[in-house]
Formats: sequence, structure tokens, C-alpha cells
Amino acid sequence: MLESKNTPEIKLIALDMDGTLLNSNGEVSPENRAAINEAKEKGIQIILSTGRSKLTCGEYAKSLQLNSYLVTVNGSEIWGPSGELVQRNNVDAELIQWMWELSKTHSTKFWAIGCEGVWHNEMPDNLLEINWLKFGFEIDDDRIREEIKNQLSEKGALEITNSSLTNLEVNALGINKAMGIKAVCEKLDISIENVMACGDSLNDIAMIKESGWGVAMGNAQEIVKQTADAVTDHHNHDGVAKAIRKWALNTVEVHS
Repeated sequence: MLESKNTPEIKLIALDMDGTLLNSNGEVSPENRAAINEAKEKGIQIILSTGRSKLTCGEYAKSLQLNSYLVTVNGSEIWGPSGELVQRNNVDAELIQWMWELSKTHSTKFWAIGCEGVWHNEMPDNLLEINWLKFGFEIDDDRIREEIKNQLSEKGALEITNSSLTNLEVNALGINKAMGIKAVCEKLDISIENVMACGDSLNDIAMIKESGWGVAMGNAQEIVKQTADAVTDHHNHDGVAKAIRKWALNTVEVHS
């Protein structure tokens, strides 16, 4: 963790989904749901900031009655309160094709998110005509993962993170969740110093580092914990609810 500092007044809470807001069953726990409602009642804005596409996170936002912005695909898309597209940042189709070839060379699983849909371990015939947002590799072998990561880095045109210890997530260079949250803050006239961001993986580091109060989950990767201002409980033990109540609402202690 960083040096201890005073918690700022929290006006916006940015929540990662997988490994953070959602438990291992892909559910929002009753406690997390209740704490989100408590924050909303206090006038605090809640946004989802996720590697998922709008297609796979929209229902969660709806069920939580979040009438605010969505930062999706690690910042590749930002959606407004009425479902309008605010910003889109594409990955060049030729780079996507190169990454697909890379996955085939190393026999890895992969997924790719485009404006037109999500593809798993297969690609469309019109690959070069798709508006691509992200490419992901799923790699169990540490050596192969490191080799692919090095090749991606050498390109110099890609933002490389992960959402688990066995994957690599690739966006256009400079596109990340922090960039998305800054754009939302500008729309809402809120300083990023008044943002609390919660996450667990490398694709959360930028927003945890740049927000006024960065929170790592109890299950977070070690580098995420070292980057954060504070660590909450595990995602299977209502860590988001505990973080909201302790640092945004100042009503409860966190025991991780």
C-alpha cells in the first residue's frame, strides 16, 4: 500500500466487476447491493468500470438501478446515463489480426470484443471490417504468457493488462479505466480526487493509482494491493460493501 493519507470526501465510486463487485458465482451479494443503495441515498455517484462490454455488464447496472455512466472494455467505451455512447477508442483491425495469429502460433485460447459482438476462440471472416475494442489471451503456461507479453510490448501501440493471473488483456495504447473515469468526472464536474476506485487486477491499477482513494480487494493481485491506498475484504466476503461503508460512508471498520 501507499503511505497512509486522509480519506478524501467521496463523491463517486468506481467499481470493477469480476473479482470485485461480483462474487465467484457472478452475483452481486445482498450486502454489496445494500451498501450501493446507501451510497446512492447520500448522493454519491456509482459507476461500473469494467473489462466487460456493455452487452455483458448492462443488466447488472440495470439491476442495481445505476442511472449513471458506464466505463466498459477497460475504457474503450464510455456510455452515458441514457445509454448513449459518449466515447469509443478502437484497436486497429490489423493489430487484432496480428494478435489472433500470435494466439494461433502459441495455441492459446482467446477472446475478442468488437462493437458488433464478442468472439471466443474463433474469429469472423470479415475481421478487418469489425470495429475492435479489445483482444484477450487466456494462457495457463507462465513461460508462453511472458513470451506473448513481450511481443505485445515490443509493438509499442498496445495497452497490456490482465483481469486474472492467467490472461492478458490488450487495448489501444493509453486506453484504460483511469482515462474513462476522468472523462466521466469531467461530465459530472467531480474531481478525480473525490473518487474511490475498487479493483483486483492489473486492468484496475491505473484507476486505483489515479483516483483520490484507491482500494484493492482482499483477493487482489499483490501488485494491486501495493498500489492501493487501502485493502478491503475478499470479493466473496462483501469487500465492496465494507469499503463503501468504511471509506465513503464512514460507518464501519474493514476486517480483511
